[in-house]
Amino acid sequence: MSGYTLWFTGLSGAGKTTVADIVERELRERGEPVEVLDGDVVRTNLSKGLGFSKEDRDTNIRRIAFVADLLSRHGVGVITAAISPYRETRDEAREVMGERFIEVYVKASVDECARRDVKGLYEKAFSGEIKEFTGVSDPYEEPLQPEVTLDTESESPEESARKVLAFIDSRVQTAAGSPR
Repeated sequence: MSGYTLWFTGLSGAGKTTVADIVERELRERGEPVEVLDGDVVRTNLSKGLGFSKEDRDTNIRRIAFVADLLSRHGVGVITAAISPYRETRDEAREVMGERFIEVYVKASVDECARRDVKGLYEKAFSGEIKEFTGVSDPYEEPLQPEVTLDTESESPEESARKVLAFIDSRVQTAAGSPR
């Protein structure tokens, strides 16, 4: 199979990492080469020192897209799990990767994400203690035409992961059936 990037986007607490972990585990069990670029891990390593201004968020997403592009060009399945709140920056990543870019919108309301929040970030954002918090005091621009939409308020993480895997499988079958 050729490389691709599953670009999980959604609010903090929507379930991006949870679903991405299940997808990763299944792909590894299948013996497929896969790498995960989790937003929190990337911020700690590749994007250390960046804040949460629009410019810094865009820089962080561009760095993730750069690494995802490199890996996916070489046959690796890449899973990104980063809020990536701005449509324009996600569109830049799509433009760079073309057919290898698969946008996965992990949809959940702010109220549901706040309910799930174990770190207390939403509470701090609602009280104004955290500035520039996506979905509260900073915008989240929903994808207009994602390849896959996961409604994590009505689907279990396993159901959401099955939808992503089914999409990948259909992509493989389509590619296998097309003339070269």
